[in-house]
Amino acid sequence: MNLLHSAMAGTLESSDIQIMISPKEDGLELILESSVLSQYGIQIRSTIMEVLEKLEVKNAKIIAMDKGALDCTIKSRVETAVFRAMDQNKDLPWEVM
Repeated sequence: MNLLHSAMAGTLESSDIQIMISPKEDGLELILESSVLSQYGIQIRSTIMEVLEKLEVKNAKIIAMDKGALDCTIKSRVETAVFRAMDQNKDLPWEVM
């Protein structure tokens, strides 16, 4: 999937994650800041990359600001940011997820 422009999903509230995604020319770049980075950083990073892989996003810069979000919240925020960056609001490919 090709991103058309930058987009964002989520908040900086407790138990949430804010995902900012923008097009990039050469691969994926993930910047992660988290209040629980030392405990769950590997899992958060893995969850974000898993969603991007399933959605076939190959070139993007992702900035994730985590405030203790659960995996289901992380997944939904990444999906939403990707779909917003593609201007896709109809016929969303939920079956992929």
